[in-house]
Amino acid sequence: MGWQDILLHYRRSMLGPFWLTISMGIMVAALGFLYGSLFKIPLDTYLPFLTLGFLVWTLISGLITDGCTALSASESFIKEVRLPYSLYVFRVIWRNMIIFGHNIVVYLVVAAIFGIKPSLATLLVVPGLALVMVNAVSVGLLASIVCARFRDVPQIVSSLLQIMFFLTPIIWQPELLKDRHFLVDSNPFYHFVQIIRAPLLGYPAQLESWLYAGGVSMLGWLLALLFLGRYRRFIPYWV
Repeated sequence: MGWQDILLHYRRSMLGPFWLTISMGIMVAALGFLYGSLFKIPLDTYLPFLTLGFLVWTLISGLITDGCTALSASESFIKEVRLPYSLYVFRVIWRNMIIFGHNIVVYLVVAAIFGIKPSLATLLVVPGLALVMVNAVSVGLLASIVCARFRDVPQIVSSLLQIMFFLTPIIWQPELLKDRHFLVDSNPFYHFVQIIRAPLLGYPAQLESWLYAGGVSMLGWLLALLFLGRYRRFIPYWV
């Protein structure tokens, strides 16, 4: 179903999903040169940081926004076929992973240009991605149930994500905050970005980020199972 979504979205297009790769590459290059000069950070340090920040943020924000409509967008399936509701969340996750796979080409180009070589720390990207996916399932179940009942919530979530983009070290580096580093430490999006970005930059993420991401995932699953158990029978009526 996820593959079919991608194929339908880019049907009759010569490059298909690689248009995402091209637009991502152009945006990263433009912002890298601009903000690199504004922040006075060497390009070989800033551009890989910015590239991975954008790639991981696009993945996470896509999982959340698409997760909000995972059930309501599958109304016809839910009302005609009895399938596990988690299937529609997996559909969203797989679709966003395909997009992430296309966008990662931008990082590979940047890594080749600036000589970023894989190390043992790079292997940590596997559990990092796994933890993000595990969290995405719980967030998708929880958000899709709430958004199926209250149709204004997806717009609220989209607006909040725009704010969090600027509050999360994507364009700017955490070191710029100096004595206000608590604003980064208390930001869950930073920790989820970091457990993927840090290994791809060649160094392991801090233990704090792993613990924070794990704690958020446990809380998310607790809420998701609670909501699913209580409101499962209402979902066909809400969608």
